[in-house]
Amino acid sequence: MIHVPTLFDVGSVTHAGRVRERNEDSFLVRTDVGLWAVADGMGGHEAGDLASRIVVQSLDAIGTLESAADLLTECEVRLFSANQQILALSRERQGATVGTTAAVLLVRDGYYACIWAGDSRVYLINRGIINQVSHDHSELEELIAEGALSREDVKDWPSNAITRAVGIADDPEFEVVTGPAVEEDIFVICSDGLTKHLQDDEILHHAATRRAQAACDDMLALALDRGGLDNVTIVIVRLLAPQSQETTRSPLDWKPQL
Repeated sequence: MIHVPTLFDVGSVTHAGRVRERNEDSFLVRTDVGLWAVADGMGGHEAGDLASRIVVQSLDAIGTLESAADLLTECEVRLFSANQQILALSRERQGATVGTTAAVLLVRDGYYACIWAGDSRVYLINRGIINQVSHDHSELEELIAEGALSREDVKDWPSNAITRAVGIADDPEFEVVTGPAVEEDIFVICSDGLTKHLQDDEILHHAATRRAQAACDDMLALALDRGGLDNVTIVIVRLLAPQSQETTRSPLDWKPQL
């Protein structure tokens, strides 16, 4: 069987927003290995920007690997390593709470994997339908899952503490979802600064009707127009047909083993 490399249309953007002085979000675009990530340093806590950068820098050290399974394993290793580095940073700061969310997307030869902790999200748009691949690790999501609250009840909830993050515990909990990825699938990875201001159907509209970078820019502008209450980070990844020459191609030949 002849391997046909996947082509991608990728866009990315990050902004401090209109309220916060410092941007504690970080993102990673490694289209060459099929890896993209968003990390949101915990707002209100000391050194959240450092924590998010540690996650991104750790993932950015990943190089060429033999298989999709190897990439997933290495990604998890790097996230655990970042967790230890952030815990060390906390100790250096006399035990100050330092942490970050992490939402990572891997795409390789017809399959994807999503690895996350916290409330930064990964969406998948397929055949005009948007689905949230990840689910928020937050107090409100737990209450909704237990049936204690409805989504309508929490629409204007004043706070929503996350229940998982990188850098908070010695043994961090990451969740992993895998599935098929086909031509014209669109993945949107974002921090909650976007989803505070845009509904899922609005994300669908922009991501599905524009090139990746234009969609990122348009959604950022809309979030800022609506108040920009938090840092905003967006990465969009669209899988293209092999004959397209529009974007960077991944040169790696790897077999799906997720």
